[in-house]
Amino acid sequence: MPKRILSGTVVSSNTNKTIVVKVTRRVKHKLYKKIISRSKKYHAHDEENNFKVGDLVRIIETKPISKLKTWIVMNDNQGNN
Repeated sequence: MPKRILSGTVVSSNTNKTIVVKVTRRVKHKLYKKIISRSKKYHAHDEENNFKVGDLVRIIETKPISKLKTWIVMNDNQGNN
């Protein structure tokens, strides 16, 4: 099964080697048929602490690193704002 790749915005980088990424998706409401935004936060591993709050990042699913972290930041976005 392929690994999932998501993109989102960093909302917290206070923890060492960990960032919290908010991923927003747009879905249609079942009853009212209106497009609404749903968001979810993911804890991702950031080995070199490169990313700060507000950065746009891509994360990829991986084996569990800790209790909350099962995502890592992709290398192709290292250092980009």
